[in-house]
Amino acid sequence: MKKIIFTEKAPAPIGPYNQAVLVGNTLYTSGQIAIDPATNELVLDNIEDETKLVMENLKAVLEAAEMTFENVVKTTIFISDMGNFAKINGVYGAYFNEATAPARETVQVACLPKNVNVEISAIAIK
Repeated sequence: MKKIIFTEKAPAPIGPYNQAVLVGNTLYTSGQIAIDPATNELVLDNIEDETKLVMENLKAVLEAAEMTFENVVKTTIFISDMGNFAKINGVYGAYFNEATAPARETVQVACLPKNVNVEISAIAIK
């Protein structure tokens, strides 16, 4: 049976989906973008700040499911410009222990929701 995960510490869904779904011990998060949950405004000042907010939103969803980044086994990063990869990777890497970091793919896409530059989703196991 699935359990819907929701927290006000992350942006509310902007469509027919949930922040995350827990099935057994496995959590599937929706992609997070740089929406400040306190103001509901996009933060696109620079790619580092944008990525940090994405990761903080993802962290809030994980915490709502009583998990941390240590529980994450797989992430997917969508970026609008592969030229930003090193900067995104630098911020992203600060949230994980390199020795136990999750599997991951990073793909450049033509366009992301609300024309953001980065979106990240995760799968975590309790």
